[in-house]
Amino acid sequence: MLHLNSNNTMVRLIFLLKFTTVLFSMVNSSLPEDPIKCSSANRNCTITNSYGAFPDRSVCRAAEVAYPTTEEELISVVATATMSKRKMKVATRFSHSIPKLVCPDGEDGLLISTKFLNRTLEIDRERMTMSVESGVTLRQLINEAAKAGLALPYAPYWWGLTVGGMLGTGAHGSTLWGEGSSVHDYVIQIRIVTPAGPEEGHSKARTIVSGDPDLNAARVSLGVLGVISQVTLQLQPLFKRSITFSVKHDVDLGDQVARFGYQHEFADMTWYPSQRKAAYRIDDRVSSNVSGNGLNNFIGFRPMVSAVLAILRTTEENQEFKGDADGKCIIGELTASTLIISAYGLTNDGIVFTGYPVIGHHNRLQASGTCLDSLNDGRITACPWDPRVKGLFFHQTAFSVSMSKVKSFIQDVQKLIELEPKAMCGVELYNGILMRYVKASSAYLGKQEDAVDFDLTYYRSKDPMRPRLYEDILEEIEQIGLFKYGGLPHWGKNRNVGFEGVIKKYKKAEEFLKVKDMYDPLGLFSSGWTDKVLGLTDGVTIVKEGCALEGLCLCSQDIHCAPSTGYFCRPGRVYKDARVCTG
Repeated sequence: MLHLNSNNTMVRLIFLLKFTTVLFSMVNSSLPEDPIKCSSANRNCTITNSYGAFPDRSVCRAAEVAYPTTEEELISVVATATMSKRKMKVATRFSHSIPKLVCPDGEDGLLISTKFLNRTLEIDRERMTMSVESGVTLRQLINEAAKAGLALPYAPYWWGLTVGGMLGTGAHGSTLWGEGSSVHDYVIQIRIVTPAGPEEGHSKARTIVSGDPDLNAARVSLGVLGVISQVTLQLQPLFKRSITFSVKHDVDLGDQVARFGYQHEFADMTWYPSQRKAAYRIDDRVSSNVSGNGLNNFIGFRPMVSAVLAILRTTEENQEFKGDADGKCIIGELTASTLIISAYGLTNDGIVFTGYPVIGHHNRLQASGTCLDSLNDGRITACPWDPRVKGLFFHQTAFSVSMSKVKSFIQDVQKLIELEPKAMCGVELYNGILMRYVKASSAYLGKQEDAVDFDLTYYRSKDPMRPRLYEDILEEIEQIGLFKYGGLPHWGKNRNVGFEGVIKKYKKAEEFLKVKDMYDPLGLFSSGWTDKVLGLTDGVTIVKEGCALEGLCLCSQDIHCAPSTGYFCRPGRVYKDARVCTG
């Protein structure tokens, strides 16, 4: 066990570890393992996400997994399962969705992995289109497009996502310009394999093109329509960007956020509420003649030494156990300052950061994830969240608030911080609140209005009965965003409570359900969880022992739910969040 003589020693150590992490970018790390594990060949399997835990901490089971390598094999797999009315779910290479989208019902279901459906099929430079299989990762897509002088203009920042996974969950980058920041709004054709009747061989590949209303269902599908096999995207000519981060006080953040997204094409903000500051990303296209070979190698997505991860995790566990808010605030400030000083991992030439602006080609700046650049080193290093090592273990809450309401939401959060100034220091340990712009979409389950997406990452205990420090404040922010301001949850993130009553927020939900019934009338690609999310059955939140850590709590004994305020969960009561655990 590590023993330190003083808080100053601890602070110096943490700073050294975090600074070492900034420099630690050229070392190989252990590649994340497949989220599917089977006890015998491809049978008797379990699946989880890349964090090793779903919101209810379960590991899902399936009788078998299939790894089709062609669309023909995929059609055969779906046909065989359809004949026996077997439940199916689609799984991706790295499985980054936090909710249980990949879990089939029961233990007799079939997992269909797109791991080997990972080829680029066609690039048409003249039409600026690119067709890929659904298991292609964002990194592959970016690189192959760039070789042809093309670019997907907007995308998530982590390149380990697959094309099918991005469409299934509505993944996005940040912009209010053009068609918006959601990848699915650049899809012009999808081929999807669905169940079918005996006369069609029990499965078929449907081609859905622009102009077909079914495309609005398939673009954001939650995986309940079938298996996406191929996707065609509308791209743009490759271009350059210029990026500068500017840190300001957050006193007028509510006013600024309403303007900033219209002023800069790739604008986003990182908010540190307890520090009362925000980092504004001033990010725009520039002429291809402007010199610069900038590179984005975001620090949080780099490999880290497993021993360093263990020290950082142990430190945070001790702070949580002792209720050491001051310690969290000190390290939160160190984290923010380290990231700001190091330009969040941007470099001017791919090696060092010499100053703003950072100018480079779009494909080198739009996403990163070098902890996936790896040989197997026995887990000496790993992605920071790899569950095989003692590293980061966290929840993520992400929801979008419409542009018309976002100022009021931000002001409400600021009022909470005035009451509890240290309440968000724990979030700042994970680089604060990422705020990205998203545009209204024609997809039935896409964004309904232009909005700002708020992404919060925060400590999760290994003990499901142990509350977080300032859990009540975090949960109040979550519920203000989702319920007071009608925020839409990110389909690939959030605890179950984020999806309570969510389908009522989508104006064309019934249109989506009609397509679902047409493509998969037996519900073979649905599960109990997706049925609840889509409003077909009740009970998306979890009622179990605990302090609302995963949604609702039910207590058989007194539990100290919120150490920061003294709230308790009383026997026999059911609570939606820690703040109302008052008995």
